[in-house]
Amino acid sequence: VQLQASGGGLVQAGGSLRLSCIASGRTFWNNALGWFRQAPGTEREFVAAISWNGGSTQYADSVKGRFTISRDNSKNAVYLQMDSLNTEDTADYYCAAGRSSSTSQNSNYYNYWGKGTLVTVSS
Repeated sequence: VQLQASGGGLVQAGGSLRLSCIASGRTFWNNALGWFRQAPGTEREFVAAISWNGGSTQYADSVKGRFTISRDNSKNAVYLQMDSLNTEDTADYYCAAGRSSSTSQNSNYYNYWGKGTLVTVSS
């Protein structure tokens, strides 16, 4: 099972990026999917999560109103649209698949993790 995140890069403050995460090896149609991030010297933190059918989403307060999580079960994929980026959004971003269908902000709930994709926001 592999989760492959992509779409990171260098962007100026105020800009946008769209992260993608494609799963292979099994389907996650019935599982919640989430995004976490980790900046240098900090712990991994929750960013956003989406339920199995997209009917429920959760966001960290720091990204609410700027980031949008979505999924396409036909492609076994989850996306993170990031707008109005600021320097505090600089981090490695990780996608993850949850143990069940509901969302959670707890990283222990997620048992499949992809490698990170680096987002760097310059001032």
